Amino acid sequence: MGYQLNGRMSEVCSCKTLCPCSVDEPADGNNCGFSWVFHFDRGDIGGLDVSGLNLAILGHHKDKVSDRKVRLAVIVDEQASAAQQDALVRAFTGQEGGPLADLAGLVQEVVGVTRAAIAFDVDKGSGSFSVAGVVEGAVQGFTSRDGTPTTLNHSRLGDLYGSPSYPGRVVRHRVTDTRFGLQFRGRQSTQSEFSFETA
Repeated sequence: MGYQLNGRMSEVCSCKTLCPCSVDEPADGNNCGFSWVFHFDRGDIGGLDVSGLNLAILGHHKDKVSDRKVRLAVIVDEQASAAQQDALVRAFTGQEGGPLADLAGLVQEVVGVTRAAIAFDVDKGSGSFSVAGVVEGAVQGFTSRDGTPTTLNHSRLGDLYGSPSYPGRVVRHRVTDTRFGLQFRGRQSTQSEFSFETA
């Protein structure tokens, strides 16, 4: 079917340091809870426009993310039509190939797919997001002394979740969902700019 997706993703995870996954190191304590919220500034999947929509992932993995032990739930923007939801889920679970299939290849189990109202306002590492009834947070990107956002480039997983990325700290984060057993305390944040496209 093919896709072209461009936008921003905000990650919060339970690790105390800058995201170990970015350099393929083990999670702090060998356990990582995480939330990823994607906003599609521009998006097309098989001719279906998904621009302006959001998608969230709530997950957990042990050891290194590259060990392919990720368990996650997928939450689709309630503004998506049934066709848009199907296209997004197919793409993000790897069924449409391309870089998202590489990302999906890290996943051992998808524990559920649901819908929620999703708001996203994160850019250059700072801002807020909300997935109603699931998770909400605010993040603050690190900066240099002159205020320039700190960036991480050419990381081990940058081709999978976007580059450059903007590391930062968690101002506020709360997982309210209990259905999937994926609660965690958010400690660090990373926001990336992604461009996913099939050949």
